[in-house]
Amino acid sequence: MGTGRRFQQVELSTIDTSLLLAGILFAQSYFDRANATEDEIRALADSIYFRVDWPWAIARPPAVSMGWHPETGFINADWIGYNEAMILNVLALGSPTHPVDSTTWGAWVSGYDWGTFYGQDFVQFAPLFGHEYSHVWIDFRGIQDGYMRGRGIDYFENSRRATLSQRTYAIDNPGDWRGYTADVWGLTACDGPANKTLTLAGRLREFHTYWARGTGLGDIRDDGTICPTAVGGAVPFAPDETIRALITMRRTYGDHLFKQYGFLDAFNPTFTASGQQQTGTVDPVLGWFDVDYLGIDQGPILLMIENYRTGFVWEVMRRNPHIVRGLQRAGFTGGWLP
Repeated sequence: MGTGRRFQQVELSTIDTSLLLAGILFAQSYFDRANATEDEIRALADSIYFRVDWPWAIARPPAVSMGWHPETGFINADWIGYNEAMILNVLALGSPTHPVDSTTWGAWVSGYDWGTFYGQDFVQFAPLFGHEYSHVWIDFRGIQDGYMRGRGIDYFENSRRATLSQRTYAIDNPGDWRGYTADVWGLTACDGPANKTLTLAGRLREFHTYWARGTGLGDIRDDGTICPTAVGGAVPFAPDETIRALITMRRTYGDHLFKQYGFLDAFNPTFTASGQQQTGTVDPVLGWFDVDYLGIDQGPILLMIENYRTGFVWEVMRRNPHIVRGLQRAGFTGGWLP
């Protein structure tokens, strides 16, 4: 924070860049008054977005690479198949200066995995953040690309189904984890108590620290760790179920889970082995609780609650010409799109 330089040896992440750009373009569209200060905000937004060289980030055409290291070059992984990077491809397609070819969207869609999980048919992705992050910024209600036209739904409905399938999974609770109910659930990427296998209540249990937890067809990553942002970021998709879950989690776990800045990142009611955790704290009755608040949790919770209440972020972003251009080049039509 003090220097703006890279932290240790982390990659230049194309998705983290995209989430930053989405916020910048939101500011550009929000500050729409004709005065010197807001003129400058809009110009600065353009100056940043216009400089992003999307074709440079294509190591294996036509898909965008997930990231780059100055020491070793591009990561050997591309944005193909459904996840949080829908916003990335829209921004790359919408660039007025360095756009990617329209075939990039086709490469992205080519990796989709449509299937049925706990009674819901949808494009699979196990952690709920993949069904949420792009929706923070873009209102996908009523607009469809070619793939979703073929399925007869839109991406908003796809995320609704993914959300409800996770809730049904928690009710079924095939792993017999403590605390899972119709109103306490939610799996996504988050911290966890330890990278250990322990015997608790007479049963051998495998736990993890940070892990991309989630559930989907043929992909279940569940160690009993619940992440409130999974349901908080899904409020517009299933408001009754998610709001009730947020209230229940706060009431049940109190200030073990909800403190000065809202919900802590994660908790695990099954992990009651005090002293065995690698991070966080353990209550011998209530289980493990994280000590971290994460911006990438709090942001989606706040913004998606506001989208549910007023549609505020969606309404502002519908006015952004770069977002509109990117969606159109991806083949989206209908709904609010011109």
